Amino acid sequence: MTRTLEVVAPGLLSTLQDLGRDGWRHLGVARAGALDPDAARLGNRLVGNAPDAAVLELTLHGPTLRFDAPVRIALIGRSTVARFDGIALPMGRPIDLPAGTLSLGAIRDGARAWLAVDGGFATAPVLGSRSTDLRGGFGGHEGRALRTGDRLALVPGSMFVTQTPRIPGWWAEPEFGEHPDAPVRYLPSNDAAATALASQAWQVSAASNRQGLRLHGAPLTSARAGGLSEPVAPGTLQLPPDGQPIVLLADAQTVGGYPRLGHVIAADLPRLAQLPPHATLRFQACTAAQAQAAAAEARVRLQRLYLALERPLARFLSATM
Repeated sequence: MTRTLEVVAPGLLSTLQDLGRDGWRHLGVARAGALDPDAARLGNRLVGNAPDAAVLELTLHGPTLRFDAPVRIALIGRSTVARFDGIALPMGRPIDLPAGTLSLGAIRDGARAWLAVDGGFATAPVLGSRSTDLRGGFGGHEGRALRTGDRLALVPGSMFVTQTPRIPGWWAEPEFGEHPDAPVRYLPSNDAAATALASQAWQVSAASNRQGLRLHGAPLTSARAGGLSEPVAPGTLQLPPDGQPIVLLADAQTVGGYPRLGHVIAADLPRLAQLPPHATLRFQACTAAQAQAAAAEARVRLQRLYLALERPLARFLSATM
């Protein structure tokens, strides 16, 4: 059965993203993809999709969407005001909905959430990914954020009938036990300013976007004023001439001429996705061994969550088959 989603209101920045576009950086193509890939994987798992199915990434305020057929959704990320035809919906679990209107409002205590839909979004892959590259203007839905009146086809999903939202009593909370105010860890470069990065608190600029977080604080000074462009990647810390650091994110360019202060470790990169304008953060230098240990710990936490979800999720999904 063909199913369609209509955008009634687009939200501030709603884009289709999957796990990213790998293998093209040598040609200057950004990775793109969900700013928290594990959140996208979890959302897809909750609705029965493959891990790399496209999800809808929401920024600060979500969209209003009208579904013309029953659909299973999961909303992952920071707490988001969600209602279906006036009925409040919770986060972190699969929810079966009849045809109707889903309103996603303000995102609380963070900046982003991800909406997974059973079957996924029926968009054609570009360079091996359905992710939206906003700078390049390709991928996702016409290479841009959603607009009012857009209609998105959904991949055929589970066949079920429901007259009201069907919501399980359990939920997944991947952030449980984390310390949101903990410093962001990074591997420092040999630049003299790299150590000074950790000596103060920084504020996130309103000019930040999916390409990178721009930070405000006491300016740093690098012995290197810039020069030949060098490779950069999501997580790279750059220092422009004004002394205000930039942390590159998923839509980052592939090379840059600014001095590099180091690289945020993989385990802490998803935390950057949840920093709204004017939020504060601190950095803490670490070693490569500490970075590897943190990455291993993050993988273990995710696998434990998957294991805990296995039985209740199987019961919920099988009940509608």
